[in-house]
Amino acid sequence: MILNPRTYDPAHLDAESRRLLRATVDFFEERGKKALMAGYIDRAWYSDFLDFAAKEGLFATFLTPAADGGGDTRWDTARNAELSEILGFYGLDFWYTWQVTVLGLGPVWQSANEKARAHAAQLLADGHVMAFALSERGHGADIYATDMVLTPAGDGGFVANGTKYYIGNGNVAGLVSVFGKTPDGYVFFKADSRHPAYHLIDNVVNKQMYVSTFELRDYPVREEDILHSGPAAFDAALNTVNIGKFNLCTAAIGICEHAMYEAVTHAHRRMLYGKPVTDFAHVRRELSDAYIRLVAMKLFSDRAVDYFRSAGPDDRRYLLFNPMTKMKVTTEGEKVIDLMWDVIAAKGFEKDTYFDKAAMDIRGLPKLEGTVHVNLALILKFMPNYLFNPLELPEVPARPDAADDEFLFRQGPARGLGAIRFHDWRIAFDAHAELPNVARFREQADGFCDLLQDHAPTAEQQKDLDFLLSVGHLFALIVYGQLILEKAGDPVLIDEIFAVLIRDFSAYATELHGKTATTESQAAWALAHVRRPVSDETRTAEVWRQVVALVGAYEMKP
Repeated sequence: MILNPRTYDPAHLDAESRRLLRATVDFFEERGKKALMAGYIDRAWYSDFLDFAAKEGLFATFLTPAADGGGDTRWDTARNAELSEILGFYGLDFWYTWQVTVLGLGPVWQSANEKARAHAAQLLADGHVMAFALSERGHGADIYATDMVLTPAGDGGFVANGTKYYIGNGNVAGLVSVFGKTPDGYVFFKADSRHPAYHLIDNVVNKQMYVSTFELRDYPVREEDILHSGPAAFDAALNTVNIGKFNLCTAAIGICEHAMYEAVTHAHRRMLYGKPVTDFAHVRRELSDAYIRLVAMKLFSDRAVDYFRSAGPDDRRYLLFNPMTKMKVTTEGEKVIDLMWDVIAAKGFEKDTYFDKAAMDIRGLPKLEGTVHVNLALILKFMPNYLFNPLELPEVPARPDAADDEFLFRQGPARGLGAIRFHDWRIAFDAHAELPNVARFREQADGFCDLLQDHAPTAEQQKDLDFLLSVGHLFALIVYGQLILEKAGDPVLIDEIFAVLIRDFSAYATELHGKTATTESQAAWALAHVRRPVSDETRTAEVWRQVVALVGAYEMKP
């Protein structure tokens, strides 16, 4: 389950995808750990990686839709997820330049502007990266309040004036998708960071990655530079997030995988009071818990890929699983790192480890990119139909096939989330009812449905976001469990994953019990649904065996 560069071979993908992914792994391994650490510490711009990506046509192959490229180019969420995980494995900074290129291309590939599409495809072929300029310092990503203003010019075009903030790749992007407004409404247009009217101000963060502030001063915008106008520009912004920020989950997975090799190997070889640190019961529990949570992250994310690739106008279930990956998978990544850090303690601060970088970078995914409270509030929009109004739908197959996910660029209006229908979530649970912890978690999930029907949130509670977030965490666990079960493999791991989910559900129920806004009947429900997982010494021993198998299994070349 855990990515190992020594043995990595994505045999489920086509030959060219396998070659490029393997070449990416080899690039980092040949550079070695010292160079990786030095670049991070010195905050050195990763021109060597971008040169490699340009030479291999990596971004061009993976990020150009088939209709706009040729040969092996396509937008294939399965192989994009593989690359995202690899880049996260070697460092968030490398992943970031890929991630914001994905975002920068979103408005372009959704546009009917053929000249702009052809220009973007050529830039990718030439090795350029892209940027996505939505947020502004005064109001973040509140796209209703943009201060990037386009004023009509005498030649039929516009001049753009305004400042964008927190824009990745803004120092070098060959194409920047910029959100602004004209007197007639919202607009997305393309800009070039090399243009003299594009003024780079600074890097907002103290990192290798360049997260820019830039200002456009009388920047000329021609008709051929316009990507979207009016409501379509608003939709393009939100739909780009649907496409691009899915990658947060695989970045978190890659970071945790690399850190886990270091942590488990160090702990198992460390002697304390005459015996290995891993002989202590609490250490085994924490490392096993971290491993199980990481496996769950991978299972959920892998299955979510299938829903993205099978999406269409009549199947938009991916719009629930996207905020789940941004919020749930990334916060689980934080827990994985924290559990391991409790074990390795001071080692996790040492500058020559990958772990101290992972411990910092893992925070950025849920806090900067996948804001937890925003995504929980979004997830709640799906809850009524998901839990109580199932629809019979065809089963979504596994999707490792070499296909172009072209629907992602014609998602349509970004509204109607509450009307999206789902197949019955109970089907996945029924298929694994023989596993004791799956059955016990199902009791909690059914109980959650009873809470909403018999002790439904009052009108006042529905205005209380703090209260609703506790409800959202409980609901998210059910969704998380469903996709894990649909991807299920080893029953030992699955039952242990659900032991963790039972504990998490109980913790969130206890939190709900303690909320000031919670009614007496809701509080009583909460305590009544605290459960203990079903323990099994044989299962626990097997999980620990899998953890110990990671000892020395991978260490980056010096």
